[in-house]
Amino acid sequence: MSAAPRAEPRSLAPLGRRAVTVTDNAALGAYRLITVSEAAAVSVPQPGQFYMLSSAEGWGGGSDERPYLPRAFSHARAREGRLSFLLEAVGPGTRRLARLRGGDAMHVLGPLRVRWRPPRDGTRALLAGGGIGTAPLLCLQDELGPDPRVLLGFRSAAHAEAATLFAGPPRLATDDGSAGRRGLVTNLLREELDRDAAATVFACGPPAMLEAVRALCAEHGAPAQLALESGMACGFGACFGCVVPTKAGYLRLCLEGPVLDADQLESAIYAGAGH
Repeated sequence: MSAAPRAEPRSLAPLGRRAVTVTDNAALGAYRLITVSEAAAVSVPQPGQFYMLSSAEGWGGGSDERPYLPRAFSHARAREGRLSFLLEAVGPGTRRLARLRGGDAMHVLGPLRVRWRPPRDGTRALLAGGGIGTAPLLCLQDELGPDPRVLLGFRSAAHAEAATLFAGPPRLATDDGSAGRRGLVTNLLREELDRDAAATVFACGPPAMLEAVRALCAEHGAPAQLALESGMACGFGACFGCVVPTKAGYLRLCLEGPVLDADQLESAIYAGAGH
């Protein structure tokens, strides 16, 4: 049996979940942008890390006790004691979070695990996001500044409202052509790499998109870092719910991820990978 890949250094989250206060819950097209106040003494999150979120009231209640487990979210922005999360109400957990209002309490656990790493020497940063996967790229742009090229793909103009959070005009693609170009964000990425392959690509989005990014970057010899998604229940590696296969063995995304180098993977599509 091959040895598991060596884990990247990671910062440690404060032990235990804690209650924070929702300061804003704003509609952003098809999404919600939820902002909470965060005590200054708590660890400062790094771009690419994530939190486990649940509402403080009514979580695990109701006739079917759903939602029960917290939901994993990369933070979109961290500024002056405030954290922001981008979400879409698609299930019992996200619908409960989407209903929170200013003054409500929310439980958070984090920041958790491995962040984005700096671009490889001699390369430019190229950010590619799909749908809700734009969130961890936003805080990365906040760190890198407005210079990196940002490529974003969405289902429709309503979803593409999330692009307004980014500095400068990102290149846009939508499935229906209602904003930007009709097509996929990976079409934009191919054009960028055909023009100049000396780039480190940072990507987050649905599994099919990440697999296309992995293949494109391998074809062009461009290094890529992928923020992956898998079912998470604990955030501490105890439940083994987020195990993903790599070329050198299995990894738990909540410990050794969620950011992995693309060349560690045979494929970004695997059992339990996102939706």
